[in-house]
Amino acid sequence: MTEFLRLCFVRSVLKRAAITACIVGTVLIVINHGDALMQGSVDQNRIFKMILTLIVPYLVSTVSSVSTILSMKKESEAKG
Repeated sequence: MTEFLRLCFVRSVLKRAAITACIVGTVLIVINHGDALMQGSVDQNRIFKMILTLIVPYLVSTVSSVSTILSMKKESEAKG
């Protein structure tokens, strides 16, 4: 578990997750909250949901990247 958490904070993983969150999160915000943004009817509850909409792809990307790194490391150790 500590190896997993350590890898979550590797610069390349952080950068990839941030880029993914910005792109995917923005698209999802437009899809899910575009009408409210256009009407100017954005309240605190909706802002909270928008923040969550950015956090979810960040977490998914991070977990995916770290899992891939650990899997590749395990395969490499098994071969060699």
